[in-house]
Amino acid sequence: MKKNFLALMLLLSGSAMAQDAPFSIAPNLFDSSKKETMGLDYATGAETYTVFAAAEGTDHYSNGVVLAAFKGALYCMWQSSQTDEDAADTWVAYAKSTDGGKTWSAPKVLCPTISNGYVASGGWLATADKLIGYINTRPTSVANSGGYTQFVESADGETWTEPAEVKMDGGAQLNGIFEQDPHVLPNGRIISAAHFQPGLKLCPIYTDDPTGRTGWKKGNFTYTDNGSQSVELEPSFFQKPDGTLVMVMRDQKSRYVVLAATSKDNGETWTKAVTTNMPDSRAKQCAGNLPDGTVFLVNNPGQVKNSANKTWRVPLAVTLSADGNTFTHSYLLRSGASGDYPAQRYTGKSKTLGYSYPKAIVNDGYLYVSYATNKDDAQLTRVPLSSLMLINPNGIATVSTKASADGRLYDLSGRPVKHPKPGLYIRNGKKFIVR
Repeated sequence: MKKNFLALMLLLSGSAMAQDAPFSIAPNLFDSSKKETMGLDYATGAETYTVFAAAEGTDHYSNGVVLAAFKGALYCMWQSSQTDEDAADTWVAYAKSTDGGKTWSAPKVLCPTISNGYVASGGWLATADKLIGYINTRPTSVANSGGYTQFVESADGETWTEPAEVKMDGGAQLNGIFEQDPHVLPNGRIISAAHFQPGLKLCPIYTDDPTGRTGWKKGNFTYTDNGSQSVELEPSFFQKPDGTLVMVMRDQKSRYVVLAATSKDNGETWTKAVTTNMPDSRAKQCAGNLPDGTVFLVNNPGQVKNSANKTWRVPLAVTLSADGNTFTHSYLLRSGASGDYPAQRYTGKSKTLGYSYPKAIVNDGYLYVSYATNKDDAQLTRVPLSSLMLINPNGIATVSTKASADGRLYDLSGRPVKHPKPGLYIRNGKKFIVR
């Protein structure tokens, strides 16, 4: 009887451990009573610029705004249409900036409208000599908004190849919609995710082709079925100091929190997704690592309804963690406050209010975050990295802690550690990275 009871306790304990969230937020990080700001202050030095503004005589719908840095310039792509989301007249636009995102060229065509469906922005991958743009192609012949991914490429950012198929390992077509921010790992592997047919079923993918055009393999991941979609959608990735990859995802079950799963083998196998306590507006978000290893997550950590009881994606914030386990700092990029949040100028199908679908890159001393404002305009906000990094280049940053100043290492709970594994610790009242 005792053996059976012990076995049951071990089983339940193992099950609970398997469901532990890969990260959490510090208590009282957000104030949900303040719907316009979530109680956050603006990031120091944040600057906002407009890539494209809808006006009379232009398209009135913009979304899927993604940046890339290539040969000293910034490039921005987005999906554009006259009035409605995912309409038959949708095409993929791009623009170029040579002054750090302050001013932009007029929109040009990266991929034109197609006759049997529509195309949307699938993100960028920049190598030393090529800028690859991914195109999500969604034919009307594919049910439930499914589709496949193509790519165009350029050596100068001006002349582009015709769209060609992105290939899986073995040469088959990638029959999925590409998520918009492929991540290049320190070992050169590229990880991303796609929403595969039939419908939109999430699966993380990876390739060792440095161009990201071929060789894609599916990671071992069990999604949660939600009819024509999976519950988990639109992921992004960051890496912990010990090399663990964390995939953060939108939750289609409308629990309004970020979902997360982990991989310890460079994206080949993944745990089951679990809920975290990171609030979210049920929208696309982005994540990554700053040059010093600090983890960032950009999303809309706000209420689903504004003060007028209308759905919106406000505010837009960047939330930071020194170790990928606990997010301790969060700063506004954009808010719902008067003087920051503009009124929507044009209406149309699925033209959600607020700051939609952020995507981020690090370039030239800044974190750049691009997004669609009210799905009218393509915009970006950039923040100096010096305002965000929690760990300085030497691996140490001053923090408030009760740990004693005797030179020993402590974990973040204040317990002494004799044999540290890779991770974040406290020594002499400061955080210290062991790699």
